[in-house]
Amino acid sequence: MIPVTDLRAGTVFEQEGQLWQVIQYEHIKMGRGSATIKVRVRNVRSGTVTEKSFISGNKVEDAQVERRKVQFLYQDAQEYVFMDSETFEQFPLSLSQLQGQEKFLKEGLEVDLLTYQGQSLGLELPRSLELTVTETGPGVKGNSVSNIYKPAVLENGLSVNVPLFINEGDRVRVDTRSGEYVERVR
Repeated sequence: MIPVTDLRAGTVFEQEGQLWQVIQYEHIKMGRGSATIKVRVRNVRSGTVTEKSFISGNKVEDAQVERRKVQFLYQDAQEYVFMDSETFEQFPLSLSQLQGQEKFLKEGLEVDLLTYQGQSLGLELPRSLELTVTETGPGVKGNSVSNIYKPAVLENGLSVNVPLFINEGDRVRVDTRSGEYVERVR
């Protein structure tokens, strides 16, 4: 059992026969009385997102989710093919299992595969990735007084807004949770 106050983004728990993964956690304390814990969760099997509220003393059932290192190999028509880093076994994941994470994948990237009772649930990406800018417009001189951004396309096809000083060929760090530019990598 997990106390609801220990639920954090990425935690997987079981409730009413369903597996839920926490996306966002909020602790609300209003005046007297007990605190309320609000979590935004995603149903691991169906992909639906909902909000759940708990009283601070409640507990939820811990789901024994296993993590194993896998490497992204390639994408074919409707599936993304990965290889287990230990057994070299190759297996596909569908677009619905990736649930938006496919935009961060590039060949050779190592990620954690989440499994529950032998069933693949999805991937756990690193918090940030370093990617090379393949396409961006020039920064216009004189526009550097404030935080002005320009669009850029990265090596895996992801489009992000970057500061004006970023040029083609620069390496940038991107947050995989929000999909936003973090910093230039030297």
